[in-house]
Amino acid sequence: MNNFELETYLNQLLKSSAIRDYCPNGMQVEGKSQVAKVVTGVTASQALIDAAIEEGADAILVHHGYFWKGEAQQVVGMKRNRLKALLANDINLYGYHLPLDIHPELGNNAQLAKLFGLTITDGLEAGNPNSVGNLASLDCETDIQVFAQLVEDKLQRKILLEAAGKSNIKTIGLCTGGAQDFIDQAAARGADLYITGEVSERTIHSARELGINFISAGHHATERYGVKALGEYLNDNTNLKCTFIDIDNPA
Repeated sequence: MNNFELETYLNQLLKSSAIRDYCPNGMQVEGKSQVAKVVTGVTASQALIDAAIEEGADAILVHHGYFWKGEAQQVVGMKRNRLKALLANDINLYGYHLPLDIHPELGNNAQLAKLFGLTITDGLEAGNPNSVGNLASLDCETDIQVFAQLVEDKLQRKILLEAAGKSNIKTIGLCTGGAQDFIDQAAARGADLYITGEVSERTIHSARELGINFISAGHHATERYGVKALGEYLNDNTNLKCTFIDIDNPA
């Protein structure tokens, strides 16, 4: 597939033009014109680039790419090394941030809800089809400690649980990554538990004072599944060969 045709395909699939973001979505670095082999991963780190070079990839597709709003513009240090490796090996880089968070089937939230056996019922922002966070529901009330253990088992990592709400839960607010400040919205929507990737010192106070359970399950750990699902979709619906490479990150 032509590299710009792939960008158009992904833009249409993820409806990226309809979503305001603080980084460019789509092709971020141009490489060779024909793409057959794609490596997918969470973040376009040097380790992922090196792994893609080893795989002989024509393109890398990630959730966390480059050129974030407010970052230093100089091409020095890590940025210089990453870009040099991509350009020297003629590898295309595609990044999709919020469009991959909120996609109703392939998105990080949707895939994490599926992993935990949740049914998404609404956005945290009621009436907003592009709400970054979601409300979800369990089939039946579940003890918070039992559910927390399920999260640990599914993600295969320790989580942080602040059991500040009721012991039996059913309605859950969900937003992967660094979305700890959406806890207020989750509480306002009547959620029994809010799950995200990261935690700040203030988040624990919010949980306690709002009376809502809170789980921080890791930024990387909660965002592995969207880009993996996207690669699997491309495998099934195009002639591309996509391989997911998980560069472990404890954060």
